[in-house]
Amino acid sequence: MTYVEDVQAFPPEYVGPLIECHPAFPRRVKLHVMEVIGPGEVRMRTWERGSGMTLACGTGACAVCVAGVLTGRTERKLLAHLPGGDLELSWPDDHSSVFMTGPAEEVFSGEWPD
Repeated sequence: MTYVEDVQAFPPEYVGPLIECHPAFPRRVKLHVMEVIGPGEVRMRTWERGSGMTLACGTGACAVCVAGVLTGRTERKLLAHLPGGDLELSWPDDHSSVFMTGPAEEVFSGEWPD
């Protein structure tokens, strides 16, 4: 995860492939770019390992919530703005699970040949 001043100005489509395939990560990694708008609000973009730029990443948004709390940048309840829509995140004080609420819709479908 990378914290930036302006998530729209940061080029994950350039940096993402370099980090994803870097020799330090033999199994490859994804990149989350996060801009803190305020203690309860962030904007993020994701370069997904093996897929490229994505509209949203639920697990990444949950990781952004936890990382924001652990680094003192955000609160435990967070609104994350992603290109595919907003997600509400919450990480309770007991550190059990991260809860995510937001829209879900099918964006692709396909068939696997027999």
